[in-house]
Amino acid sequence: MSATVPVAGSATAGAVPGAPCWVSLMTHDLHGAQTFYADVLGWSFRPGSMGEEFAVALADGEPVAGIGALAPRWQVAVAWMPYFAVESADETAARVRERGATVAVGPMELGDGRMALAADRDGAVFGLWAGQILAWTIGHGGAPAILELRTRDAFDAAIFYAEVLGWASEKPGSCDVTYEHDEVIVRDGTQVLAALRGGGVEAAPDPHVRPRWHVHFPVDDIEKVTASAVAAGGVVTPVTPTPDSRGCQAVIRDPDGGLFTVSTSQTSHGR
Repeated sequence: MSATVPVAGSATAGAVPGAPCWVSLMTHDLHGAQTFYADVLGWSFRPGSMGEEFAVALADGEPVAGIGALAPRWQVAVAWMPYFAVESADETAARVRERGATVAVGPMELGDGRMALAADRDGAVFGLWAGQILAWTIGHGGAPAILELRTRDAFDAAIFYAEVLGWASEKPGSCDVTYEHDEVIVRDGTQVLAALRGGGVEAAPDPHVRPRWHVHFPVDDIEKVTASAVAAGGVVTPVTPTPDSRGCQAVIRDPDGGLFTVSTSQTSHGR
């Protein structure tokens, strides 16, 4: 068994509660995924602390993501997903269930912490992590430029995640939530962490428009990256402008079905 959670590398003791603390890919072909992402995004890899079925992806020597082998007994699809830092995985998982959503795996002990995998009421998959985290921050270095939730109703989703993760609470240091231009923006102070947008269709045959968390990786040359993805066996959507038209983006499906987004605009959601 393996899980792509932030339990290896230079760890820090805490994180902003409710903030994204890691992103990971669970895949059936760990070696194939490493080859693909090395070719497409230029990542290198080192072993994770959880054994041979887990690897930490590095960009310029800094950890940016995890890739792990999907345990057969886990009823979770191949997917990129965010993990959110929580004080208690058990209490947070209980809040997920209380609000009509699903806890697919855990909570369970893993390394020096506890984790769980969940799906919100519209089916978007995400992880919970209570424990030490890597020195990793949204929008810095090779870490994702931003997380984007495409969902049926952004306002309803914001209420769900606020209740589950403690967004917009009165606790010091909690994430701020604002509603701007028909989307919900989540910030840690001035840093944009995520954007929640409507338009997802749960029963859509096209997985690109089903509710899910989109992980955006920053790139300098999107044409080169998308060409490399096709050459490595991936499938690429046409390049389109980012929502604020400051850059461009494309969705890529890796050979095992994992969807992710590449974007030339790291600060495209900063306001």
